[in-house]
Amino acid sequence: MESLPVEVIGNILSRLGPARDVLIASATCRKWREAWRNHLYALSFNSNDWPGYHDLTMCGLEILITQTIFQTRGLQCLSIVMDDVGEFSVAPVIAWLMYTRDTLRELFYNIRTTTNINILEKCGRQKLEFVALAHNAITGVEPSFQKFPSLRSLSLCHVSISVLDLSLLLTACPKLECLALSNPDIAISDAPATMELRSSSLKDIYVEAINFDKFILEADRLEYLHLKDCIFELFELIGKGTLTILKIDDVSVLHLDIGDNIENLEVVDVSHFTIMWPKFCHMISRSSKLRRLRLWGVVFDDEDDIVDLKTISACFPQLSHLSLSYDLRDGVLHYGSQGSSHFKNVVVLELGWTVISDLFLDWVAGLLERCPGLKKLVIYGVVSGTKTLEECHILANFTSSIVQLMRKYMHVEVQFEYE
Repeated sequence: MESLPVEVIGNILSRLGPARDVLIASATCRKWREAWRNHLYALSFNSNDWPGYHDLTMCGLEILITQTIFQTRGLQCLSIVMDDVGEFSVAPVIAWLMYTRDTLRELFYNIRTTTNINILEKCGRQKLEFVALAHNAITGVEPSFQKFPSLRSLSLCHVSISVLDLSLLLTACPKLECLALSNPDIAISDAPATMELRSSSLKDIYVEAINFDKFILEADRLEYLHLKDCIFELFELIGKGTLTILKIDDVSVLHLDIGDNIENLEVVDVSHFTIMWPKFCHMISRSSKLRRLRLWGVVFDDEDDIVDLKTISACFPQLSHLSLSYDLRDGVLHYGSQGSSHFKNVVVLELGWTVISDLFLDWVAGLLERCPGLKKLVIYGVVSGTKTLEECHILANFTSSIVQLMRKYMHVEVQFEYE
Protein backbone atom coordinates (compact mmCIF):
# COMPACT_ATOMS: atom_id res chain seq x y z
CA MET A 1 0.00 0.00 0.00
CA GLU A 2 2.90 2.36 0.74
CA SER A 3 4.10 2.18 -2.87
CA LEU A 4 0.71 3.14 -4.33
CA PRO A 5 0.86 6.53 -6.12
CA VAL A 6 -1.23 9.16 -4.39
CA GLU A 7 -3.27 9.60 -7.60
CA VAL A 8 -4.31 5.92 -7.44
CA ILE A 9 -5.41 6.38 -3.82
CA GLY A 10 -7.50 9.34 -4.92
CA ASN A 11 -9.11 7.10 -7.53
CA ILE A 12 -9.88 4.47 -4.88
CA LEU A 13 -11.45 7.05 -2.54
CA SER A 14 -13.52 8.46 -5.40
CA ARG A 15 -15.09 5.04 -6.02
CA LEU A 16 -16.24 4.47 -2.44
CA GLY A 17 -19.43 6.45 -2.94
CA PRO A 18 -20.89 7.89 0.29
CA ALA A 19 -18.99 10.91 1.66
CA ARG A 20 -18.92 9.42 5.16
CA ASP A 21 -17.08 6.32 3.93
CA VAL A 22 -14.60 8.49 2.04
CA LEU A 23 -13.92 10.59 5.16
CA ILE A 24 -13.30 7.50 7.29
CA ALA A 25 -10.98 5.97 4.69
CA SER A 26 -9.04 9.22 4.27
CA ALA A 27 -8.04 9.06 7.95
CA THR A 28 -5.87 6.02 7.24
CA CYS A 29 -2.62 7.98 7.06
CA ARG A 30 -1.04 11.21 5.86
CA LYS A 31 -0.76 9.96 2.28
CA TRP A 32 -4.47 9.11 2.14
CA ARG A 33 -5.35 12.53 3.56
CA GLU A 34 -3.26 14.11 0.79
CA ALA A 35 -5.15 12.03 -1.78
CA TRP A 36 -8.42 13.24 -0.23
CA ARG A 37 -7.43 16.88 -0.55
CA ASN A 38 -5.78 16.90 -3.96
CA HIS A 39 -6.92 13.86 -5.96
CA LEU A 40 -10.50 13.12 -4.93
CA TYR A 41 -12.78 13.59 -7.97
CA ALA A 42 -16.17 12.23 -6.77
CA LEU A 43 -18.18 12.93 -3.62
CA SER A 44 -21.73 11.92 -2.73
CA PHE A 45 -24.06 13.13 0.05
CA ASN A 46 -27.22 11.02 0.16
CA SER A 47 -29.64 11.04 3.08
CA ASN A 48 -30.27 7.31 2.54
CA ASP A 49 -26.60 6.40 3.04
CA TRP A 50 -26.43 7.24 6.74
CA PRO A 51 -29.29 7.73 9.25
CA GLY A 52 -27.15 10.25 11.15
CA TYR A 53 -27.98 12.89 8.54
CA HIS A 54 -31.54 13.00 9.88
CA ASP A 55 -30.34 13.48 13.47
CA LEU A 56 -28.38 16.66 12.69
CA THR A 57 -29.88 20.12 12.75
CA MET A 58 -30.07 21.88 9.40
CA CYS A 59 -27.33 24.26 10.50
CA GLY A 60 -25.13 21.36 11.60
CA LEU A 61 -25.74 19.50 8.32
CA GLU A 62 -24.89 22.59 6.27
CA ILE A 63 -21.62 23.05 8.18
CA LEU A 64 -20.72 19.36 7.78
CA ILE A 65 -21.23 19.39 4.00
CA THR A 66 -19.47 22.75 3.62
CA GLN A 67 -16.39 21.64 5.57
CA THR A 68 -16.21 18.37 3.64
CA ILE A 69 -16.47 19.95 0.18
CA PHE A 70 -14.05 22.77 1.02
CA GLN A 71 -11.33 20.27 1.92
CA THR A 72 -11.25 19.03 -1.68
CA ARG A 73 -9.56 20.83 -4.57
CA GLY A 74 -10.64 19.19 -7.82
CA LEU A 75 -14.10 17.60 -7.61
CA GLN A 76 -15.42 16.48 -10.97
CA CYS A 77 -18.57 14.71 -9.74
CA LEU A 78 -20.76 16.07 -6.94
CA SER A 79 -23.97 14.38 -5.82
CA ILE A 80 -26.19 15.98 -3.17
CA VAL A 81 -29.46 14.11 -2.66
CA MET A 82 -31.04 15.48 0.53
CA ASP A 83 -34.63 16.26 -0.39
CA ASP A 84 -36.12 14.51 2.66
CA VAL A 85 -34.15 16.15 5.50
CA GLY A 86 -35.63 19.67 5.32
CA GLU A 87 -34.88 22.98 3.63
CA PHE A 88 -31.31 24.24 3.31
CA SER A 89 -30.33 27.89 3.51
CA VAL A 90 -29.49 29.44 0.16
CA ALA A 91 -26.04 30.80 1.07
CA PRO A 92 -24.21 27.49 1.79
CA VAL A 93 -25.71 25.77 -1.26
CA ILE A 94 -24.53 28.60 -3.52
CA ALA A 95 -21.11 28.35 -1.87
CA TRP A 96 -20.90 24.61 -2.72
CA LEU A 97 -21.77 25.28 -6.37
CA MET A 98 -19.44 28.25 -6.74
CA TYR A 99 -16.52 26.43 -5.09
CA THR A 100 -16.72 23.38 -7.35
CA ARG A 101 -18.04 24.75 -10.65
CA ASP A 102 -14.63 25.32 -12.29
CA THR A 103 -13.76 21.60 -12.20
CA LEU A 104 -17.20 19.95 -12.03
CA ARG A 105 -18.19 17.57 -14.85
CA GLU A 106 -21.23 15.89 -13.25
CA LEU A 107 -23.82 17.36 -10.88
CA PHE A 108 -26.65 15.45 -9.15
CA TYR A 109 -28.76 18.07 -7.37
CA ASN A 110 -31.82 17.08 -5.34
CA ILE A 111 -32.23 19.35 -2.32
CA ARG A 112 -34.87 21.76 -1.14
CA THR A 113 -33.88 25.34 -0.29
CA THR A 114 -35.73 28.16 1.47
CA THR A 115 -35.59 30.13 -1.80
CA ASN A 116 -35.18 28.67 -5.26
CA ILE A 117 -31.64 28.77 -6.66
CA ASN A 118 -31.05 29.41 -10.33
CA ILE A 119 -28.76 26.51 -11.16
CA LEU A 120 -28.29 27.71 -14.73
CA GLU A 121 -26.94 31.03 -13.52
CA LYS A 122 -24.49 29.42 -11.08
CA CYS A 123 -23.24 26.63 -13.32
CA GLY A 124 -23.61 27.99 -16.85
CA ARG A 125 -20.65 28.37 -19.21
CA GLN A 126 -18.70 25.76 -17.25
CA LYS A 127 -17.38 22.24 -17.99
CA LEU A 128 -20.50 20.34 -16.92
CA GLU A 129 -21.23 17.27 -19.06
CA PHE A 130 -23.99 15.62 -16.97
CA VAL A 131 -26.68 17.39 -14.91
CA ALA A 132 -29.53 15.74 -12.97
CA LEU A 133 -31.92 18.14 -11.24
CA ALA A 134 -34.87 17.25 -9.03
CA HIS A 135 -37.41 19.29 -7.05
CA ASN A 136 -36.14 22.55 -8.48
CA ALA A 137 -37.54 25.37 -10.58
CA ILE A 138 -36.03 26.69 -13.80
CA THR A 139 -37.14 30.16 -14.89
CA GLY A 140 -35.98 32.88 -17.22
CA VAL A 141 -33.64 30.90 -19.45
CA GLU A 142 -31.34 33.13 -21.52
CA PRO A 143 -29.46 30.98 -24.09
CA SER A 144 -27.12 33.83 -25.00
CA PHE A 145 -25.81 34.05 -21.42
CA GLN A 146 -26.58 30.70 -19.78
CA LYS A 147 -24.94 28.34 -22.23
CA PHE A 148 -23.81 24.82 -21.38
CA PRO A 149 -21.22 24.26 -24.12
CA SER A 150 -20.13 20.80 -22.88
CA LEU A 151 -23.41 19.37 -21.53
CA ARG A 152 -24.24 15.96 -23.03
CA SER A 153 -26.85 14.61 -20.60
CA LEU A 154 -29.69 16.41 -18.80
CA SER A 155 -32.21 14.86 -16.42
CA LEU A 156 -35.13 16.84 -15.00
CA CYS A 157 -37.29 15.11 -12.35
CA HIS A 158 -40.17 16.93 -10.62
CA VAL A 159 -38.77 20.18 -12.00
CA SER A 160 -40.97 23.20 -12.56
CA ILE A 161 -40.39 24.80 -15.97
CA SER A 162 -42.39 26.43 -18.74
CA VAL A 163 -42.58 25.11 -22.29
CA LEU A 164 -40.71 28.18 -23.53
CA ASP A 165 -37.91 27.83 -20.97
CA LEU A 166 -37.53 24.14 -21.75
CA SER A 167 -37.22 24.92 -25.44
CA LEU A 168 -34.68 27.68 -24.73
CA LEU A 169 -32.75 25.35 -22.43
CA LEU A 170 -32.26 22.88 -25.29
CA THR A 171 -31.00 25.76 -27.41
CA ALA A 172 -28.46 26.56 -24.67
CA CYS A 173 -27.07 23.01 -24.86
CA PRO A 174 -25.61 22.61 -28.36
CA LYS A 175 -24.00 19.21 -27.59
CA LEU A 176 -26.90 17.65 -25.65
CA GLU A 177 -27.34 13.97 -26.53
CA CYS A 178 -29.50 12.55 -23.70
CA LEU A 179 -32.62 14.16 -22.21
CA ALA A 180 -34.84 12.70 -19.47
CA LEU A 181 -38.10 14.39 -18.43
CA SER A 182 -39.78 12.69 -15.48
CA ASN A 183 -42.90 14.09 -13.81
CA PRO A 184 -42.11 17.70 -14.73
CA ASP A 185 -44.38 20.54 -13.66
CA ILE A 186 -44.73 22.31 -16.98
CA ALA A 187 -46.59 25.60 -17.12
CA ILE A 188 -49.13 25.86 -19.94
CA SER A 189 -50.22 29.27 -21.19
CA ASP A 190 -52.24 28.41 -24.29
CA ALA A 191 -54.94 25.95 -25.26
CA PRO A 192 -54.62 23.41 -26.74
CA ALA A 193 -51.60 22.45 -24.67
CA THR A 194 -48.72 22.05 -27.10
CA MET A 195 -45.06 21.24 -26.53
CA GLU A 196 -42.57 21.68 -29.34
CA LEU A 197 -38.94 20.73 -28.75
CA ARG A 198 -36.09 21.00 -31.24
CA SER A 199 -32.53 19.75 -30.97
CA SER A 200 -30.00 19.02 -33.69
CA SER A 201 -27.77 16.98 -31.33
CA LEU A 202 -30.28 14.90 -29.30
CA LYS A 203 -29.86 11.12 -29.60
CA ASP A 204 -31.74 9.77 -26.58
CA ILE A 205 -34.97 11.00 -24.95
CA TYR A 206 -36.99 9.56 -22.06
CA VAL A 207 -40.38 11.12 -21.31
CA GLU A 208 -42.43 10.07 -18.26
CA ALA A 209 -45.73 11.32 -16.81
CA ILE A 210 -46.40 14.17 -19.23
CA ASN A 211 -49.91 15.10 -20.43
CA PHE A 212 -50.24 17.31 -23.50
CA ASP A 213 -52.63 17.71 -26.37
CA LYS A 214 -49.71 17.87 -28.81
CA PHE A 215 -46.09 16.88 -28.38
CA ILE A 216 -43.92 17.62 -31.40
CA LEU A 217 -40.28 16.59 -31.25
CA GLU A 218 -37.86 17.63 -33.97
CA ALA A 219 -34.58 15.77 -33.60
CA ASP A 220 -32.64 14.83 -36.73
CA ARG A 221 -30.20 12.49 -34.91
CA LEU A 222 -32.57 10.77 -32.46
CA GLU A 223 -31.79 7.08 -31.93
CA TYR A 224 -33.69 6.17 -28.73
CA LEU A 225 -37.27 7.19 -27.88
CA HIS A 226 -38.97 6.02 -24.67
CA LEU A 227 -42.46 7.19 -23.66
CA LYS A 228 -43.90 6.10 -20.31
CA ASP A 229 -47.12 6.93 -18.42
CA CYS A 230 -48.04 9.75 -20.82
CA ILE A 231 -51.27 11.04 -22.34
CA PHE A 232 -51.24 12.75 -25.74
CA GLU A 233 -53.73 13.45 -28.47
CA LEU A 234 -50.86 13.73 -30.92
CA PHE A 235 -47.22 12.70 -30.67
CA GLU A 236 -45.10 13.49 -33.71
CA LEU A 237 -41.42 12.81 -34.28
CA ILE A 238 -39.70 14.75 -37.04
CA GLY A 239 -36.30 13.32 -37.91
CA LYS A 240 -34.06 11.91 -40.60
CA GLY A 241 -34.56 8.19 -40.03
CA THR A 242 -31.93 7.61 -37.34
CA LEU A 243 -34.35 6.07 -34.78
CA THR A 244 -33.18 2.58 -33.72
CA ILE A 245 -35.08 1.94 -30.45
CA LEU A 246 -38.77 2.70 -29.79
CA LYS A 247 -40.29 1.97 -26.36
CA ILE A 248 -43.88 2.75 -25.40
CA ASP A 249 -45.09 1.85 -21.90
CA ASP A 250 -48.55 2.66 -20.53
CA VAL A 251 -49.19 5.52 -22.94
CA SER A 252 -52.48 6.89 -24.25
CA VAL A 253 -52.15 8.58 -27.64
CA LEU A 254 -54.74 9.04 -30.38
CA HIS A 255 -52.30 9.81 -33.18
CA LEU A 256 -48.74 8.49 -33.15
CA ASP A 257 -46.39 9.56 -35.93
CA ILE A 258 -42.71 8.60 -35.81
CA GLY A 259 -42.01 9.57 -39.40
CA ASP A 260 -41.66 7.73 -42.68
CA ASN A 261 -37.92 7.05 -42.53
CA ILE A 262 -37.74 4.27 -39.94
CA GLU A 263 -35.64 1.75 -41.86
CA ASN A 264 -33.04 1.76 -39.06
CA LEU A 265 -35.40 0.60 -36.28
CA GLU A 266 -33.88 -2.36 -34.44
CA VAL A 267 -36.02 -2.56 -31.27
CA VAL A 268 -39.78 -2.01 -30.83
CA ASP A 269 -41.03 -2.52 -27.26
CA VAL A 270 -44.73 -1.83 -26.69
CA SER A 271 -46.50 -2.58 -23.40
CA HIS A 272 -49.82 -1.61 -21.80
CA PHE A 273 -50.75 0.38 -24.87
CA THR A 274 -53.96 0.67 -26.87
CA ILE A 275 -53.22 0.43 -30.59
CA MET A 276 -54.93 -0.02 -33.91
CA TRP A 277 -52.74 -2.92 -35.02
CA PRO A 278 -53.02 -2.59 -38.84
CA LYS A 279 -52.01 1.08 -38.67
CA PHE A 280 -49.17 0.44 -36.21
CA CYS A 281 -47.92 -2.55 -38.19
CA HIS A 282 -47.92 -0.51 -41.38
CA MET A 283 -45.95 2.22 -39.63
CA ILE A 284 -43.10 -0.12 -38.61
CA SER A 285 -43.36 -2.61 -41.50
CA ARG A 286 -40.48 -0.99 -43.40
CA SER A 287 -38.09 -1.66 -40.52
CA SER A 288 -36.35 -4.64 -42.12
CA LYS A 289 -33.47 -4.38 -39.60
CA LEU A 290 -35.75 -5.05 -36.62
CA ARG A 291 -34.10 -7.48 -34.17
CA ARG A 292 -36.38 -7.27 -31.11
CA LEU A 293 -40.18 -7.01 -31.06
CA ARG A 294 -42.16 -6.93 -27.81
CA LEU A 295 -45.95 -6.65 -27.65
CA TRP A 296 -46.94 -7.00 -24.01
CA GLY A 297 -50.32 -6.26 -22.46
CA VAL A 298 -51.40 -4.56 -25.67
CA VAL A 299 -55.06 -3.59 -25.95
CA PHE A 300 -56.42 -3.57 -29.48
CA ASP A 301 -58.58 -0.65 -30.52
CA ASP A 302 -60.62 -2.92 -32.74
CA GLU A 303 -61.73 -6.24 -31.25
CA ASP A 304 -61.32 -7.84 -34.68
CA ASP A 305 -57.64 -6.86 -34.91
CA ILE A 306 -55.32 -9.86 -35.15
CA VAL A 307 -51.54 -9.73 -35.06
CA ASP A 308 -50.66 -11.64 -38.20
CA LEU A 309 -47.51 -13.62 -37.39
CA LYS A 310 -47.02 -14.32 -41.07
CA THR A 311 -46.76 -10.59 -41.76
CA ILE A 312 -44.31 -10.14 -38.87
CA SER A 313 -42.15 -12.95 -40.21
CA ALA A 314 -42.12 -11.47 -43.70
CA CYS A 315 -41.49 -7.83 -42.65
CA PHE A 316 -38.81 -8.53 -40.06
CA PRO A 317 -36.51 -11.26 -41.40
CA GLN A 318 -33.70 -10.39 -38.94
CA LEU A 319 -35.91 -10.75 -35.85
CA SER A 320 -33.97 -12.57 -33.12
CA HIS A 321 -35.96 -11.75 -29.97
CA LEU A 322 -39.77 -12.04 -29.94
CA SER A 323 -41.96 -11.30 -26.89
CA LEU A 324 -45.75 -11.78 -26.92
CA SER A 325 -48.32 -11.90 -24.14
CA TYR A 326 -51.28 -14.23 -24.60
CA ASP A 327 -54.58 -12.40 -24.90
CA LEU A 328 -57.83 -14.28 -25.35
CA ARG A 329 -60.99 -12.19 -25.35
CA ASP A 330 -64.43 -13.42 -26.22
CA GLY A 331 -62.84 -16.58 -27.60
CA VAL A 332 -60.66 -14.62 -30.06
CA LEU A 333 -56.89 -14.96 -29.90
CA HIS A 334 -55.30 -11.73 -31.08
CA TYR A 335 -52.08 -13.38 -32.26
CA GLY A 336 -53.12 -15.37 -35.29
CA SER A 337 -51.18 -18.55 -36.07
CA GLN A 338 -52.58 -19.16 -39.54
CA GLY A 339 -50.19 -20.09 -42.32
CA SER A 340 -46.81 -21.78 -42.19
CA SER A 341 -44.47 -18.83 -41.63
CA HIS A 342 -41.28 -19.37 -39.63
CA PHE A 343 -39.03 -17.13 -37.55
CA LYS A 344 -35.73 -18.59 -38.67
CA ASN A 345 -33.51 -16.16 -36.75
CA VAL A 346 -35.44 -16.01 -33.46
CA VAL A 347 -33.22 -17.34 -30.67
CA VAL A 348 -35.11 -15.94 -27.64
CA LEU A 349 -38.88 -16.31 -27.27
CA GLU A 350 -40.76 -14.70 -24.36
CA LEU A 351 -44.40 -15.68 -23.85
CA GLY A 352 -46.76 -14.70 -21.06
CA TRP A 353 -50.30 -14.88 -19.78
CA THR A 354 -52.56 -12.94 -17.41
CA VAL A 355 -55.27 -15.62 -17.17
CA ILE A 356 -54.02 -19.13 -17.80
CA SER A 357 -56.05 -21.58 -19.88
CA ASP A 358 -55.56 -24.85 -21.73
CA LEU A 359 -55.34 -22.93 -25.00
CA PHE A 360 -52.16 -21.19 -23.83
CA LEU A 361 -50.23 -24.47 -24.08
CA ASP A 362 -51.39 -25.00 -27.68
CA TRP A 363 -50.31 -21.43 -28.48
CA VAL A 364 -46.85 -22.05 -26.99
CA ALA A 365 -46.47 -25.28 -28.95
CA GLY A 366 -47.47 -23.55 -32.19
CA LEU A 367 -44.89 -20.79 -31.71
CA LEU A 368 -42.14 -23.28 -30.84
CA GLU A 369 -42.69 -25.00 -34.17
CA ARG A 370 -42.19 -21.68 -35.96
CA CYS A 371 -38.78 -21.01 -34.34
CA PRO A 372 -36.36 -23.74 -35.56
CA GLY A 373 -33.28 -21.90 -34.26
CA LEU A 374 -34.66 -21.17 -30.79
CA LYS A 375 -32.18 -21.32 -27.90
CA LYS A 376 -34.17 -19.90 -24.98
CA LEU A 377 -37.85 -19.86 -23.98
CA VAL A 378 -39.05 -17.64 -21.12
CA ILE A 379 -42.61 -18.04 -19.85
CA TYR A 380 -44.12 -15.25 -17.74
CA GLY A 381 -47.21 -15.73 -15.64
CA VAL A 382 -49.33 -14.10 -12.96
CA VAL A 383 -49.97 -16.16 -9.85
CA SER A 384 -52.33 -14.71 -7.25
CA GLY A 385 -51.66 -15.12 -3.55
CA THR A 386 -54.74 -17.26 -2.92
CA LYS A 387 -55.51 -20.10 -5.32
CA THR A 388 -58.65 -22.21 -5.55
CA LEU A 389 -58.28 -25.95 -5.90
CA GLU A 390 -59.28 -25.72 -9.55
CA GLU A 391 -56.65 -23.01 -10.23
CA CYS A 392 -53.97 -25.11 -8.55
CA HIS A 393 -55.01 -28.05 -10.70
CA ILE A 394 -54.78 -25.96 -13.91
CA LEU A 395 -51.33 -24.64 -12.96
CA ALA A 396 -50.08 -28.13 -12.09
CA ASN A 397 -51.35 -29.56 -15.37
CA PHE A 398 -49.82 -26.67 -17.28
CA THR A 399 -46.40 -27.22 -15.67
CA SER A 400 -46.53 -30.95 -16.41
CA SER A 401 -47.58 -30.28 -20.00
CA ILE A 402 -44.75 -27.79 -20.53
CA VAL A 403 -42.22 -30.34 -19.23
CA GLN A 404 -43.61 -32.94 -21.62
CA LEU A 405 -43.65 -30.48 -24.53
CA MET A 406 -40.07 -29.35 -23.99
CA ARG A 407 -38.79 -32.93 -24.24
CA LYS A 408 -39.14 -32.38 -27.99
CA TYR A 409 -36.84 -29.36 -27.71
CA MET A 410 -34.00 -30.56 -25.47
CA HIS A 411 -31.65 -27.95 -26.95
CA VAL A 412 -33.86 -25.07 -25.73
CA GLU A 413 -33.27 -23.50 -22.31
CA VAL A 414 -36.56 -22.97 -20.44
CA GLN A 415 -37.12 -20.33 -17.77
CA PHE A 416 -40.23 -19.45 -15.77
CA GLU A 417 -40.95 -15.99 -14.33
CA TYR A 418 -43.98 -15.64 -12.08
CA GLU A 419 -45.31 -12.49 -10.41
